[in-house]
Amino acid sequence: MRHAEVRYFEGVHPEHVVLTHRGREQACAAAAALGGIPFDRVVTSGLERTLETARIVAPDVEQESHYALREIESGDIRDVSPDEVQAMMTAAFRGVVPLETRFLGGESIGALVDRVRKEIDAFLADPDWDVALLILHGGVNRAILSYALAGERMFLGGWEQAPGCINVLDVGADARWILRAVNHLPYDPAHADAPRLTTMEQLWQEYLASRP
Repeated sequence: MRHAEVRYFEGVHPEHVVLTHRGREQACAAAAALGGIPFDRVVTSGLERTLETARIVAPDVEQESHYALREIESGDIRDVSPDEVQAMMTAAFRGVVPLETRFLGGESIGALVDRVRKEIDAFLADPDWDVALLILHGGVNRAILSYALAGERMFLGGWEQAPGCINVLDVGADARWILRAVNHLPYDPAHADAPRLTTMEQLWQEYLASRP
């Protein structure tokens, strides 16, 4: 899953933002959709938005925190012109993103891919689970989905990851992946009420509205 809705530009550091009221409703919808599934493990990045989502979706399973699965880290954009910020935000996750690309001037896509793959490989090497719930972030989920599809060091940015979405993947002992569902929204299965903007385009709109 991706964590449910938050607001990033309301004076709180991105690592500490919490779910909005709508975000809590999205998490409740995911809880209903996943109810009855016996999760052996519930994995988060340890950031509050993933922990809060996990507490709603799977309240009876202890949440694990893996900080290496945190969202890709942006640079400081406070002194960057709005035109440059818009270009960086709206083009951040398009097509096959070059690994040297720096997300909003911060962490490179390659660094994200490497730390996420290391965690996932270690996770898959552990035989003591069958069904797991990973509640993570849009960029991190794209890295996992790219790994599952391509099987190589690549970042495919076109996977949309709406707040509170569910992705369903199977992986066997031979490391063969099967993608069963991507970006499923329990609260809006047909995406009928979803904005036609991508999540990064929405982030740009939020950033623009937050400027004095």
